[in-house]
Amino acid sequence: MRKHFFQRSALWCYYLAAILLMPVCLQAQQTVIHGTVTNQATKEPLVGISVQLKGAASGTSTDADGKFTLAVSDAKGTLVFSGVGFETREIPLKGQTSVEVKLNAASINLNEVVVIGYGTQTKKDLTGAVAQVKATQLENENPGSVQDVLRGNVPGLNISQINAAGAKGGGDLLVRGKSSINAGTTPLIVLDGVIYQGQLSDINPNDINTIDVLKDASSAAVFGAKAASGVVLITTKRGTKGKPTITLNTNVGFSELAQNEPLYDGPGFVAWRTDVQKSRNNTSTKLYTFDDPRNLPAGITMTQWRDGRTGDSIDIWLDRLGLKPVEIANYKNGKTVNWYDMMFQRGFRQDHTISLSGKKEDFTYYWSLGYTDNEGVVVGDRFKTFRTRVNIEGRVAKFLTAGLNMQFADRDESQVPVNWGQMVNASPYGEIYNADGTTLRDSPNDDIGNNTNPFADNTYTNRLQKNNTLFGSIYAKGTLPYGFSYQVNFTPSFDFYRYFNGVSYMHPTYRVRKGVATRTTQTTYNWQVDNVIKWDKTFGQHQFNVTMLWNVEKFQSWREQMDNEGFDPKDVLSYHNIGAGIKPIISSDDQVSTGDALMARLNYTFKDRYMLTASYRRDGYSAFGQQNPRAGFPAVALGWVFSDEDFMKDAKWLDYGKLRVSYGINGNRDVGRYQAISNLTGGKYQYVNAAGIIFPVSQLWTDRMANPNLKWEKTTSLNLGIDFGLLNNRLSGSIDVYDKSTQDMLVQRALPTVIGFDYVMFNLGKIENKGMEIALNSININNKNFSWRTNVNFWFNRNKIVRLYGPVNVYDQDGKLIGQQEKDDLVNKWFIGRDIDVIWDQKVLGVWQESEAAEAKKYGVYPGDFKVEDVNGDFKYSNDDRQFLGYRSPRFQWTLRNEFTFFKSFDFAFSLYSNWGQMSDYNQAKNNSGFQDRQNSYKFPYWTAANPINDYARLFSSNGSASYSVYRKTSFIRLNTISLAYTLPRNLLQKAHIESLKVYANVSNAAIYSPDWTYWDPEFRNRASDGAISTAIPPRTYTLGMNVTF
Repeated sequence: MRKHFFQRSALWCYYLAAILLMPVCLQAQQTVIHGTVTNQATKEPLVGISVQLKGAASGTSTDADGKFTLAVSDAKGTLVFSGVGFETREIPLKGQTSVEVKLNAASINLNEVVVIGYGTQTKKDLTGAVAQVKATQLENENPGSVQDVLRGNVPGLNISQINAAGAKGGGDLLVRGKSSINAGTTPLIVLDGVIYQGQLSDINPNDINTIDVLKDASSAAVFGAKAASGVVLITTKRGTKGKPTITLNTNVGFSELAQNEPLYDGPGFVAWRTDVQKSRNNTSTKLYTFDDPRNLPAGITMTQWRDGRTGDSIDIWLDRLGLKPVEIANYKNGKTVNWYDMMFQRGFRQDHTISLSGKKEDFTYYWSLGYTDNEGVVVGDRFKTFRTRVNIEGRVAKFLTAGLNMQFADRDESQVPVNWGQMVNASPYGEIYNADGTTLRDSPNDDIGNNTNPFADNTYTNRLQKNNTLFGSIYAKGTLPYGFSYQVNFTPSFDFYRYFNGVSYMHPTYRVRKGVATRTTQTTYNWQVDNVIKWDKTFGQHQFNVTMLWNVEKFQSWREQMDNEGFDPKDVLSYHNIGAGIKPIISSDDQVSTGDALMARLNYTFKDRYMLTASYRRDGYSAFGQQNPRAGFPAVALGWVFSDEDFMKDAKWLDYGKLRVSYGINGNRDVGRYQAISNLTGGKYQYVNAAGIIFPVSQLWTDRMANPNLKWEKTTSLNLGIDFGLLNNRLSGSIDVYDKSTQDMLVQRALPTVIGFDYVMFNLGKIENKGMEIALNSININNKNFSWRTNVNFWFNRNKIVRLYGPVNVYDQDGKLIGQQEKDDLVNKWFIGRDIDVIWDQKVLGVWQESEAAEAKKYGVYPGDFKVEDVNGDFKYSNDDRQFLGYRSPRFQWTLRNEFTFFKSFDFAFSLYSNWGQMSDYNQAKNNSGFQDRQNSYKFPYWTAANPINDYARLFSSNGSASYSVYRKTSFIRLNTISLAYTLPRNLLQKAHIESLKVYANVSNAAIYSPDWTYWDPEFRNRASDGAISTAIPPRTYTLGMNVTF
């Protein structure tokens, strides 16, 4: 029954989309109004100002000369003029057909529309914590991704750079701190009013109109079990002007390394290896044997130096330093390799988007086509994507409107970058190629156990990795009597993924296996249907807006994978002929999940001064246990515009003031689709029978314990906020404080091995996040030939684990129960009352000096090794010596943005953002990583008797019995963007029929200041426990572009 209903709903929606293209239009008698809109201060015409008859569903906008033409049905009605950065103004027509309007600049626009989920509100009616970013504010900076649009513009939103440094860009989003241990913490993405489950990289930033971020529970509660980590609502562009408008945004540029971490070159490498061997053999009495025989210490003879060895003295010396024959030969020939120049490049970047938009009577349309091709700074790193979008909407009948929003992306990530991490393992005296000059050496240093050729993956891998995604929303909305309206959305989404990978037998890692190949394909299809009923009615000074939702969804994916190896005699066809191998493995994985929801929300306003928002959502999701398939999520919020009260009339300095308070519960369902049930998995093993014949035997077993009680995480949040405008709205902003706690966290709880399972997904524990956010906007100067605006954001978040596994009994020495206590999890380093990201480790006090040799020996170390604090003084190290040293997450963050306009045509802007107080491990200071006797190194300082520094250890230092990391603060201030744009005067463009033309140049990641961190970029240091650096390197990007509108 339900299946047939959805089929009929889908067919109905498609039918309405087809009707949308027909020229159906019924018009009433109308009056045409002409007019001009200018800036009150500068007298300049304003482009893009929205002009609408009050109460009407459609309108128009001003052109480049500030002019507009609008047909209205009521010649005595009121026109509403609104635009970004200007106060909204209402002008009664009183029968006139021509109007001249002047708008004042405003740092706060209370009539701006903000998307809140299944609807919109003006800023003045908001009761929740919502931040909005307009893409037009950043158009001169040419943001390359959705993350670039948001970065540094929303207080409380962190955008990780760990996964953003390569050619693809991007980054992970985190709103108001980490609220879960194992479950996902990525905010929900909503695109054009419907939930979006695709990649943000498939959204062209040139298509974006606004992005609204819902941060508190009351704002996000309408999305229920998906909104515990916040909600990001993206609204794309629509047609606005009467005539067709063609816009071309095109830019080219390049990226380069923003920081260089120098390696030792040839002579420096030999000198460093000499010091490595001397430090490694620091107890030897013959350290002079590692010195250059051409420059021996005073009093040392060649006989002493040779120490019984015969042959060429240079060969003996370099052999003692651990150099291989190829290195020795190249040293003698003066031949070196500059690995930096070979692995890093100046990457070319290009991005082009053309769009067509317009509005004809009750039909609007927007179409765009974009192409991006970015090279990273690492050789072989490249990202290409082709994206197109169509947004159309039209009035089918007097009471019915239908529309279609559709985007398609072709994403290509097939390129294989060189393994630049091997750079420190490659000797400057190594060789890239064998003697034939074409085939790669297995190891540049002939030391295959320690390193492989950095170009092996790039050279011997043949890869195709593509995604084709189609995401759409087909909708129809109708007006009903008595203020009711109804809208139905059908949202299908398709993702076709292909990963074909072949590695040649010439790759040293796969030579014995005679090459390997993989073919993976995955098709994902999910759909959702939203049925939304709204009631919007005003009774005198009482305004009611009621929203009711019924949502259903289904996810399905089909994955097939084929692996093979042993391509003999040749693997030239690789994955193109995968059946040619001798060890085929075929696997598949099909998944399905379903969900549904009911939601109701009330927005009530009295006297445009007192606001109430209340909502409740009931969710169901198939991934949870049979005992808890559903959960409810309530929320309530209040708002009070106290500046409109009579007792505030004498406060001339205060233009606007509103208090907000909200409370609500959100959920998190971001776990695997089958975590609540047992899982059957299969495999094969080789069996040898009595005759010695080997054949595979299939097996099947259960590898996961079921938990029928598994349920949602629930996050409860209290938010207090104030919005204000001061000094004739020259200074405006908001302040929010919040307290949110997450209970019943979704955690992989470890199990005793005797049970037969590693873990079970379980609900346990509690985490709290508390913080403050401040956003300030100011109009510093606003004159005819010069204007200056400033935006400042500041925020911090404090995280704390309140509970984990529950209290356990505590006994005294006599075995008597004395109470109960929560225990810490020392394995995962989770501590009751502490931050999730707290650093718990042994503390480094400095470096043992020669005068402390006797004391150092008690700990099994030597002068030049790090001195670790022995807390209990027992001359050995254990968990009793560990301390809380700091945090991996920032203690506070801030951003600053300044925008300037000169002589009406020049726009200049720069932005900074800063993370402060966080720490990361810096084990490079130990100078003992890897095989220092057989590799190269970055140029880190190191301790010697002649250079007894206290913050870096000797080369090849020892940890003794301690197990610790060295930590440094990674606080930084980044000059994120610098942009300059010039808009050509319109009188120069008229003959070419060009409406506007702007040229711009910008630099991203222009500079960084980090007082305590000296190793690559501090923000790209992984915050995982191992502290590994990101595989991609942060580039500095230069762009030159042009934006033309016809």
